[in-house]
Amino acid sequence: MDRLHLIAVFVAVVDTKGFAGAARKLAISPPAVTRAINELETSLGVRLLTRTTRVVRVTEAGERYVEDCRRILAELAEADESVAGLHGAPRGRLTLTAPALFGTRVVTPIVTEYLQRYPEVSASCWFLDRVVNLMEEGVDIAVRIGELPDSSMQAVRVGQVRRLICGSPAYLAQFGAPQTPDELAAHSIVSAISIAPSPEWRLERRGETRTVKLQPRLTVTTNDAAVVAAVGGFGLTRRLSYQVADELRDGRLQTVLDDWEPPASPVHVVHREGRHASRKARAFLDLAIERLRTHPALA
Repeated sequence: MDRLHLIAVFVAVVDTKGFAGAARKLAISPPAVTRAINELETSLGVRLLTRTTRVVRVTEAGERYVEDCRRILAELAEADESVAGLHGAPRGRLTLTAPALFGTRVVTPIVTEYLQRYPEVSASCWFLDRVVNLMEEGVDIAVRIGELPDSSMQAVRVGQVRRLICGSPAYLAQFGAPQTPDELAAHSIVSAISIAPSPEWRLERRGETRTVKLQPRLTVTTNDAAVVAAVGGFGLTRRLSYQVADELRDGRLQTVLDDWEPPASPVHVVHREGRHASRKARAFLDLAIERLRTHPALA
């Protein structure tokens, strides 16, 4: 078989963590994937993968080889774009992901601006409150909130978000603003659903840390529902700053216990192609980084 085909199959097996996944990704049969890997390993005289009936793992030699293979395939794609005269015209489908409310409020305007700028590109947006595996699920770019685990992904920091406790002016006028973490127990709390049945708020002030266990009067399944309830005067809620930026700006919500606010969480744009990112991905990264770094909710 052609060597470029063999290494493309190998990279697909590594990315999808299996022969069946690679077959689906490349639209070829599983036996064709097996033949390609066997031929590649035979020609190199090195075992690249170890496989059982359930698991495919990359050997140490395979780990080194797959990075060179990625570089070769990326440079070939770059050369194809160049000879086809596509340098000024990103095209194809871009897939990206972000937390649900962040995607709705912050990322969507960037995506629509990008699509208007590059009419030959289409986009698929996965706005989900879970961590999407870019490699396994075929996603090009992600916006992540919080500290990043060690990863082979490329990440660019674009800002930060704060964790704020807030309520409506009407609620605070009727029940008063808490002055200490202990006073939260006397308030009506609105919580978005989490793994823990009883949410805990971790608060910090000048090196002192307090963890407050709460019994919410209202628990909802989405962050925007919690914001709506708080704006309606039902109680206090704790949300990330971008989730309540509009409501704080126009006075529908006010923050409390500001001196107990914990350190801000970083926001990164994450992608998986490094400097060899496709033209459509690079164009979106350039625009998204510029817009996010100047977004008031991420200051």
